Amino acid sequence: MESSLNERVRSGEREAFAEIFDQHARVVYAHALRTTGDWAAAEDVMSLTFLEAWRLRAKLRGEVVSVRPWLLGIATNVLRNRARKARRHRDAMSRLPPHHAFPDIADEVVGQLADTERLAAAATALSQLKRSEREVFSLVVWSGLDYSAAAEALGIPTGTVRSRLSRARNKLRRLVEAELRPVADDMGPAPAGRHAAVGSPAEALATQRKTR
Repeated sequence: MESSLNERVRSGEREAFAEIFDQHARVVYAHALRTTGDWAAAEDVMSLTFLEAWRLRAKLRGEVVSVRPWLLGIATNVLRNRARKARRHRDAMSRLPPHHAFPDIADEVVGQLADTERLAAAATALSQLKRSEREVFSLVVWSGLDYSAAAEALGIPTGTVRSRLSRARNKLRRLVEAELRPVADDMGPAPAGRHAAVGSPAEALATQRKTR
Protein backbone atom coordinates (compact mmCIF):
# COMPACT_ATOMS: atom_id res chain seq x y z
CA MET A 1 0.00 0.00 0.00
CA GLU A 2 2.76 2.43 0.96
CA SER A 3 4.80 1.55 -2.14
CA SER A 4 1.80 2.30 -4.35
CA LEU A 5 1.28 5.65 -2.63
CA ASN A 6 4.99 6.45 -2.92
CA GLU A 7 4.90 5.73 -6.64
CA ARG A 8 1.97 8.09 -7.10
CA VAL A 9 3.83 10.82 -5.21
CA ARG A 10 7.01 10.19 -7.18
CA SER A 11 5.09 10.65 -10.40
CA GLY A 12 3.94 14.08 -9.18
CA GLU A 13 0.40 13.33 -8.02
CA ARG A 14 -0.43 16.07 -5.52
CA GLU A 15 -3.44 14.24 -4.10
CA ALA A 16 -1.18 11.34 -3.11
CA PHE A 17 1.26 13.72 -1.46
CA ALA A 18 -1.66 15.22 0.47
CA GLU A 19 -2.35 11.72 1.82
CA ILE A 20 1.23 11.46 3.05
CA PHE A 21 0.89 14.88 4.66
CA ASP A 22 -2.31 13.83 6.45
CA GLN A 23 -0.67 10.63 7.70
CA HIS A 24 2.59 12.12 8.97
CA ALA A 25 2.19 15.87 9.56
CA ARG A 26 1.34 15.44 13.25
CA VAL A 27 4.45 13.32 13.88
CA VAL A 28 6.70 15.81 12.09
CA TYR A 29 5.14 18.73 13.94
CA ALA A 30 5.51 17.02 17.34
CA HIS A 31 9.16 16.24 16.60
CA ALA A 32 9.84 19.86 15.66
CA LEU A 33 7.90 21.21 18.65
CA ARG A 34 9.79 19.12 21.16
CA THR A 35 13.11 20.04 19.60
CA THR A 36 12.52 23.79 19.32
CA GLY A 37 10.19 24.37 22.26
CA ASP A 38 8.33 26.90 20.11
CA TRP A 39 4.89 26.48 18.51
CA ALA A 40 5.47 28.87 15.60
CA ALA A 41 8.94 27.52 14.84
CA ALA A 42 7.56 23.98 14.80
CA GLU A 43 4.96 24.97 12.22
CA ASP A 44 7.69 26.51 10.05
CA VAL A 45 9.82 23.38 10.34
CA MET A 46 6.87 21.18 9.41
CA SER A 47 6.10 23.31 6.35
CA LEU A 48 9.73 23.32 5.20
CA THR A 49 9.97 19.56 5.75
CA PHE A 50 7.08 18.80 3.43
CA LEU A 51 8.25 21.33 0.85
CA GLU A 52 11.63 19.60 0.81
CA ALA A 53 9.96 16.18 0.70
CA TRP A 54 8.02 17.24 -2.39
CA ARG A 55 11.24 18.46 -4.00
CA LEU A 56 12.94 15.14 -3.21
CA ARG A 57 9.96 12.95 -4.15
CA ALA A 58 12.01 11.12 -6.81
CA LYS A 59 13.77 9.31 -3.94
CA LEU A 60 10.53 7.45 -3.24
CA ARG A 61 11.32 5.11 -6.14
CA GLY A 62 13.53 2.76 -4.13
CA GLU A 63 15.86 4.71 -1.88
CA VAL A 64 13.21 5.22 0.81
CA VAL A 65 12.20 2.14 2.78
CA SER A 66 9.56 3.89 4.89
CA VAL A 67 8.10 7.38 4.54
CA ARG A 68 7.97 8.22 8.26
CA PRO A 69 11.72 7.97 9.03
CA TRP A 70 12.45 9.63 5.68
CA LEU A 71 10.32 12.63 6.64
CA LEU A 72 11.82 12.81 10.13
CA GLY A 73 15.28 12.70 8.58
CA ILE A 74 14.36 15.68 6.40
CA ALA A 75 12.94 17.46 9.46
CA THR A 76 16.20 16.83 11.32
CA ASN A 77 18.14 18.48 8.49
CA VAL A 78 15.73 21.42 8.50
CA LEU A 79 16.27 21.79 12.25
CA ARG A 80 20.04 21.70 11.78
CA ASN A 81 19.86 24.47 9.18
CA ARG A 82 17.55 26.48 11.44
CA ALA A 83 20.00 26.14 14.34
CA ARG A 84 22.89 27.36 12.17
CA LYS A 85 20.88 30.38 11.03
CA ALA A 86 19.87 31.11 14.63
CA ARG A 87 23.52 31.10 15.70
CA ARG A 88 24.42 33.52 12.92
CA HIS A 89 21.50 35.73 13.92
CA ARG A 90 22.57 35.72 17.58
CA ASP A 91 26.11 36.64 16.58
CA ALA A 92 24.81 39.55 14.51
CA MET A 93 22.45 40.72 17.26
CA SER A 94 25.20 40.57 19.86
CA ARG A 95 26.97 43.34 17.99
CA LEU A 96 23.96 45.66 18.28
CA PRO A 97 23.19 47.94 21.27
CA PRO A 98 21.10 46.16 23.94
CA HIS A 99 17.34 46.66 23.99
CA HIS A 100 14.61 45.86 26.50
CA ALA A 101 11.68 43.58 25.71
CA PHE A 102 8.39 43.77 27.61
CA PRO A 103 6.32 40.55 27.67
CA ASP A 104 2.62 40.54 26.85
CA ILE A 105 0.81 39.50 30.05
CA ALA A 106 -2.74 39.71 28.71
CA ASP A 107 -5.06 37.09 30.21
CA GLU A 108 -5.79 35.43 26.89
CA VAL A 109 -2.15 34.43 26.33
CA VAL A 110 -1.23 33.25 29.82
CA GLY A 111 -1.95 29.62 28.99
CA GLN A 112 0.12 29.77 25.84
CA LEU A 113 3.02 31.36 27.70
CA ALA A 114 2.87 28.58 30.29
CA ASP A 115 3.02 25.92 27.60
CA THR A 116 5.90 27.72 25.93
CA GLU A 117 7.86 27.90 29.18
CA ARG A 118 7.50 24.17 29.71
CA LEU A 119 8.63 23.39 26.19
CA ALA A 120 11.51 25.83 26.50
CA ALA A 121 12.63 24.04 29.66
CA ALA A 122 12.71 20.73 27.78
CA ALA A 123 14.60 22.32 24.91
CA THR A 124 17.13 23.76 27.37
CA ALA A 125 17.79 20.33 28.85
CA LEU A 126 18.20 18.79 25.41
CA SER A 127 20.47 21.60 24.25
CA GLN A 128 23.07 20.46 26.75
CA LEU A 129 23.45 17.17 24.89
CA LYS A 130 25.63 16.77 21.83
CA ARG A 131 23.63 17.35 18.66
CA SER A 132 24.04 13.70 17.59
CA GLU A 133 22.69 12.49 20.94
CA ARG A 134 19.84 14.99 20.89
CA GLU A 135 18.72 13.91 17.42
CA VAL A 136 18.69 10.22 18.32
CA PHE A 137 16.79 10.88 21.55
CA SER A 138 14.16 12.96 19.75
CA LEU A 139 13.60 10.43 16.99
CA VAL A 140 13.48 7.29 19.15
CA VAL A 141 11.96 8.48 22.43
CA TRP A 142 9.68 11.29 21.30
CA SER A 143 8.85 10.37 17.71
CA GLY A 144 8.62 6.63 18.34
CA LEU A 145 11.02 5.34 15.69
CA ASP A 146 12.69 2.00 16.34
CA TYR A 147 16.48 1.78 16.17
CA SER A 148 16.62 0.71 12.52
CA ALA A 149 14.19 3.44 11.39
CA ALA A 150 16.12 6.10 13.32
CA ALA A 151 19.32 4.81 11.73
CA GLU A 152 17.68 5.14 8.32
CA ALA A 153 16.50 8.69 9.10
CA LEU A 154 19.97 9.82 10.19
CA GLY A 155 22.04 7.74 7.79
CA ILE A 156 24.03 5.99 10.53
CA PRO A 157 24.43 2.35 11.71
CA THR A 158 21.87 0.89 14.10
CA GLY A 159 24.57 0.24 16.69
CA THR A 160 25.45 3.93 16.69
CA VAL A 161 21.82 4.80 17.39
CA ARG A 162 21.85 2.48 20.40
CA SER A 163 25.05 3.88 21.88
CA ARG A 164 24.04 7.52 21.34
CA LEU A 165 20.63 6.94 22.88
CA SER A 166 22.19 5.29 25.92
CA ARG A 167 24.52 8.25 26.45
CA ALA A 168 21.68 10.71 25.95
CA ARG A 169 19.47 9.01 28.53
CA ASN A 170 22.25 8.86 31.11
CA LYS A 171 22.98 12.56 30.68
CA LEU A 172 19.32 13.58 30.73
CA ARG A 173 18.75 11.81 34.05
CA ARG A 174 21.22 14.29 35.53
CA LEU A 175 19.78 17.30 33.68
CA VAL A 176 16.05 16.83 34.27
CA GLU A 177 16.13 17.91 37.90
CA ALA A 178 18.13 21.03 37.12
CA GLU A 179 16.16 22.16 34.07
CA LEU A 180 12.58 20.96 34.42
CA ARG A 181 11.65 20.64 38.08
CA PRO A 182 12.13 24.35 38.91
CA VAL A 183 9.89 25.25 35.98
CA ALA A 184 7.23 22.78 37.08
CA ASP A 185 7.35 24.11 40.66
CA ASP A 186 7.02 27.72 39.54
CA MET A 187 4.24 27.15 37.04
CA GLY A 188 2.10 24.46 38.64
CA PRO A 189 -0.02 21.97 36.66
CA ALA A 190 0.19 22.11 32.87
CA PRO A 191 -2.84 23.67 31.13
CA ALA A 192 -5.27 21.07 29.78
CA GLY A 193 -6.40 20.76 26.20
CA ARG A 194 -3.34 21.89 24.22
CA HIS A 195 -1.67 19.25 22.07
CA ALA A 196 -2.31 16.46 24.56
CA ALA A 197 -0.43 13.96 22.39
CA VAL A 198 2.79 15.87 22.86
CA GLY A 199 2.79 15.39 26.66
CA SER A 200 4.59 17.39 29.29
CA PRO A 201 8.38 17.78 28.96
CA ALA A 202 8.85 16.52 32.50
CA GLU A 203 7.06 13.27 31.74
CA ALA A 204 8.83 12.77 28.44
CA LEU A 205 12.31 13.36 29.80
CA ALA A 206 11.87 11.79 33.22
CA THR A 207 10.48 8.47 31.96
CA GLN A 208 11.92 8.35 28.40
CA ARG A 209 8.49 7.12 27.33
CA LYS A 210 7.87 6.68 23.61
CA THR A 211 5.00 8.70 22.18
CA ARG A 212 3.19 8.04 18.98
